[in-house]
Amino acid sequence: MVDVKVVENGVQAKEIVETLVRNGFTMDEIYLLAHDKNRSQDLADAIDTNNIGLKEQGVGSAIANVFRSRGDELRSKMTSLGLSQPEAERYEEELDRGKVLVIASKVA
Repeated sequence: MVDVKVVENGVQAKEIVETLVRNGFTMDEIYLLAHDKNRSQDLADAIDTNNIGLKEQGVGSAIANVFRSRGDELRSKMTSLGLSQPEAERYEEELDRGKVLVIASKVA
């Protein structure tokens, strides 16, 4: 089960995270993504959500992401959480527009 919400900022992201937790997701199952790596990290740290790392991606994908463009890396991370390639492409376009994704995944 994957639930994705597109938000404008950290305040909205925090509200969505709180709702997801009330609906049965744990903080370990919730991820934040922004197009800018620093913004992703800052939001994840501020709201205490997970980063998409080795556990979710696997070693091969994590290493490959070092050599990928940011868009390719983001799509790879999203598919590692259970999104289809077309979904990942659509959500990556939202990230290009400065939006933030809150992804809750029970498959990772």
